[in-house]
Amino acid sequence: MAGLALFPVFSSPIGTLSAFLLQASRPTHLLLVPSSNLTLSFVPYLPLKIFWETHLAIEICLRDRIALSRKPNSNSDHTNSVSTICCHNFLVRKNMGRASPVFLILLALGFFIATYNLVTMIIHHRSASPGKWFREDLESQSLLDPIIEMPENVKRTKNAKLPFHVALTATDAPYSKWQCRIMYYWYKKQKEMPGSEMGGFTRILHSGNPDNLMDEIPTFVVDPLPAGLDRGYIVLNRPWAFVQWLEKATIEEEYILMAEPDHIFVNPLPNLAHGGLPAGFPFFYIKPAENEKIIRKFFPKENGPVTNVDPIGNSPVIIKKDTLEKIAPTWMNVSLRMKDDPETDKAFGWVLEMYAYAVASALHGVQHILRKDFMLQPPWDLETGKKFIIHYTYGCDYNMKGELTYGKIGEWRFDKRSHLRGPPPRNIPLPPPGVPESVVTLVKMVNEATANIPGWDTE
Repeated sequence: MAGLALFPVFSSPIGTLSAFLLQASRPTHLLLVPSSNLTLSFVPYLPLKIFWETHLAIEICLRDRIALSRKPNSNSDHTNSVSTICCHNFLVRKNMGRASPVFLILLALGFFIATYNLVTMIIHHRSASPGKWFREDLESQSLLDPIIEMPENVKRTKNAKLPFHVALTATDAPYSKWQCRIMYYWYKKQKEMPGSEMGGFTRILHSGNPDNLMDEIPTFVVDPLPAGLDRGYIVLNRPWAFVQWLEKATIEEEYILMAEPDHIFVNPLPNLAHGGLPAGFPFFYIKPAENEKIIRKFFPKENGPVTNVDPIGNSPVIIKKDTLEKIAPTWMNVSLRMKDDPETDKAFGWVLEMYAYAVASALHGVQHILRKDFMLQPPWDLETGKKFIIHYTYGCDYNMKGELTYGKIGEWRFDKRSHLRGPPPRNIPLPPPGVPESVVTLVKMVNEATANIPGWDTE
């Protein structure tokens, strides 16, 4: 029995922690030991030195003696016998050796580490309760997100479907029409694919009058801003169009995707929003922190740090309908105020309305889950991968070696602005070898749509 160590299973915290420490080590034997309630338990133990054995032997002796003495008809002789046995075991073990200083240091260190880990685990668990942030996976939407975190309390069941209504604003100009037709073609195709949560579709036409696409694309006609109010910046009609549509239309879905005519659904789009948190795309050129002086004109310090203003525009954004109903009027008013301010108008230029949406959302305390996988923008994004929307706002210019010549008209090019007065032709030539996959995919998708849309050459 040399080197054996008694190890009773106690219900006390110290006993539990001791058990944890010993079980975390490499047990060499099993020893049957009476615990404080006189039951027998199998527990792992190690050859320990006299210090630890002495402590446990005394604790067993005292606890068992107390337990027996509390019985109504306890036999004093039996109690004394137990005490004698305990003391005998103690004396035997006392002669087995003394605890080395190294062992005592290691033991103290072990207790410290275990206690530290226990406290850290408790603190971590508490902080993780409803506000812990998780990342989300592209496919399962359960844990990992390529961009951003989302709170645990807004995670939803894997198989739960939350359809969203697709809405885009448009004019009756030929340039807007052909983009809407391609966009609607790919909406219909991707909507039926597994993984899609797209619901209904509405083209919000802010020209004030119906056009020739009313029968082809579900359309809701709203009024433009009063003449001259947009100052030639047609995009100012977008927030005003959403205000009218939200007030007058019947929208069955709880969520809305704000999209644009130059969007193509390259993969089935799930609902990326979660609970009250909308999902948006972070634009590299929307930089609230770098424009704090201007942002503070519309987002005062009492509303919070400028970092509360997300680096987004209104599109693409998936958002709850009731949340958008609150934001939209503010978005419209902030847009008009920004346009009226010469410094802001000059600084923000064509992205002014995007900044206005970001500020309006922050004024209502709404922040977005930022999803880089929401959208790609050729030619800067080279691959489609698992992203959901192609945004072809930039011109794609290449020489015949497949080299980008951005800013200079290339030997091969695709630029939507080359077709302001009418649709692009069918069967656009594919780019030369070496051009990124994203550009090739864009052209192929445009060609497929134009080949299958009846009366493509119609304005």
